[in-house]
Amino acid sequence: MKTLFVCYPRCSTCRKARNYLEALGEDFEERDIKEENPTEEELRAWVAESGLPLKRFFNTSGQIYRSLGLAKKLPDMSEDEMFALLADDGMLVKRPIAVKGDKVVVAFKEEEWDQVFK
Repeated sequence: MKTLFVCYPRCSTCRKARNYLEALGEDFEERDIKEENPTEEELRAWVAESGLPLKRFFNTSGQIYRSLGLAKKLPDMSEDEMFALLADDGMLVKRPIAVKGDKVVVAFKEEEWDQVFK
């Protein structure tokens, strides 16, 4: 089963995650999050499969997140509005994301990735 690896190639954390997958010999398809945004349907599935709260999928350190003032706006937004916002601009999405079957990991924390890939 091929892993979907969603990343931003210029991101150093994404490069670390790619190196991790390569070192394990993991078969993966890489997708540039800026060129091909995750769809709302994908995001909904990933949130459900990951067991993580939706807010964890926001790139809170990104320029777009800050410029839109989302730290103050998110608490008042509906889940549908949040999903639509994430699907509209891939740079708002926390990365990297790895999807292997029904397992989803967000951001690169080696211990969490070990649970999926080792």
